[in-house]
Amino acid sequence: MSTPNNSPSATRSERPNGAGAAAILAAGIGAFLLAVLAILADQSVTIKSMMIFWKPAGPLSGVTTCAIVLWLASWAILDARWRNRSVALAGISATAFVLLILAVLLTFPPIADLF
Repeated sequence: MSTPNNSPSATRSERPNGAGAAAILAAGIGAFLLAVLAILADQSVTIKSMMIFWKPAGPLSGVTTCAIVLWLASWAILDARWRNRSVALAGISATAFVLLILAVLLTFPPIADLF
């Protein structure tokens, strides 16, 4: 005679983690885009002039504004796609961490000056 499996893991349904994963990956994307935009504005006179949204701050105003808009857009898109899903959080976290490390490296002057 078999007994039903009443263990907590058998009765618990897995909660979707897509919204959290979207926020984590979007943070990595936003940090990376900030670094890339900063390098582009530093290296290109055309992009530098396009990034001046507020004269006293110079191109930094446009770089940060564009990075924030792109971060929010990536978060919104990923959240809309993953909101009710369970995704591979370990892989997404690793990708976000790599993007964050690349962003830090790209904003470090000796590396940024290579471009």
